[in-house]
Amino acid sequence: MDSAPVYSREKWDGIMSELENTASTVVQQVNTIGPCFEEEAVKKFRASLRGELILPGDPDFDTARRVVNGAIDKTPALIVRCAGVADVMSSVKFARMNELTVAVRGGGHNVAGNAVCDDGMVIDLSCMRSIRVDPERRTADAEAGARWRDFDHETQAHGLATPGGMVSSTGIAGLTLGGGIGWLLGKHGLTCDNLLSADVVTADGRFLRASTNCNEDLLWGLRGGGGNFGIVTSFEYRLHSLGPVLGGTVIYPLDKAQEVLSFYKSFTSVAPDELTANATLYTRPDGVPVVSIDFCYAGSLEKGEKVVEPLKKFGSPLEDLSRPMPYCQLQTMFDNPFRVGLQSYWKATFISDLSADALNAVIAHFSHVPSGQTILFIQHYHGEMRQIGKDDAAFSHRDAEYGLLIASYWRQQAEADSNIEWTRNFFSAMQPFSMSTVYV
Repeated sequence: MDSAPVYSREKWDGIMSELENTASTVVQQVNTIGPCFEEEAVKKFRASLRGELILPGDPDFDTARRVVNGAIDKTPALIVRCAGVADVMSSVKFARMNELTVAVRGGGHNVAGNAVCDDGMVIDLSCMRSIRVDPERRTADAEAGARWRDFDHETQAHGLATPGGMVSSTGIAGLTLGGGIGWLLGKHGLTCDNLLSADVVTADGRFLRASTNCNEDLLWGLRGGGGNFGIVTSFEYRLHSLGPVLGGTVIYPLDKAQEVLSFYKSFTSVAPDELTANATLYTRPDGVPVVSIDFCYAGSLEKGEKVVEPLKKFGSPLEDLSRPMPYCQLQTMFDNPFRVGLQSYWKATFISDLSADALNAVIAHFSHVPSGQTILFIQHYHGEMRQIGKDDAAFSHRDAEYGLLIASYWRQQAEADSNIEWTRNFFSAMQPFSMSTVYV
């Protein structure tokens, strides 16, 4: 961290503005010319690959172009399921020669649908999932197609972990490049804070390694700046010792939301670094709207029991599903396969303080949620995540205390307008309590 470059906000904004302008120019070019390939060129490109080239009309094309968000319906000109770095390099060079927009797919969870594009090339890394753990050095090298369930499975075999996401099917790549908020952020920081190095294929098809010893500026950008600096094919992470954790969820009826969220604020305000706790508002499968406090204590189980005792004694919960458990079990506890393929639209913001007015706005809007599939998350930021300097990595939101994520889901296209409007209105209503930045 000490050798990371220090940028002012003005310089960082300038870097991102230049990238956005470049991307906009490429998109305009592609929209003008459209994809047009000679059969011989495609045949030669296919022969250069160890992986699979999928074209419109192929049996699995429609499956390959789908992402988690069912509202995304884009049709690329071709999809390359890469088997290794050489395939990525070949794909980038082919895309440049043919002036194609490129979308990169890791886990396919990005709600905006950035893993797929119209009329361009999808570079699909989902087959590149190798993970190698070095228990002596406490590091792990993971290919960019791996998901957190893959990574946790390999690292926990050695009693090790790095901060990851809270849904096991999420890809490691997108989460790392955007920052990486997870259960261990208080004790060990964000995912990007534990990124030691990365292998990157640049926009001109070159292979680079970014670390604190070479291409330091690139590593700085990869630590939370998003995925527009190149295609990361492999990540090297710092690992930490981690045994069983104390975690789970305590669920209350929604009509107790005022008391529960007020308690949540006071509970998190004194949370030690080992404890990360979220508040969630959602509708259970039986149609009952609820509010829950979800948590992970990543330390001594004996100490953890004392820390969470106020929560265990608070109110009259509908269910208390918290207990000591393996970390891998907690990492899958909040998976919801029933939402995969639903249409979705999200808004998120950072909040510096959960005031009474802010909590009232949250409760008032969620009480009129148009879909029983929608979830609202309030996440607490503290500990190691906030100890890192704002300019030490591209993820600069170190002064945020809470995050608000409005994750709207619905089933039918006819429901889209009402759900999107509700989400936008909710987001607008929260602006008086929000910071000026969002989690990428």
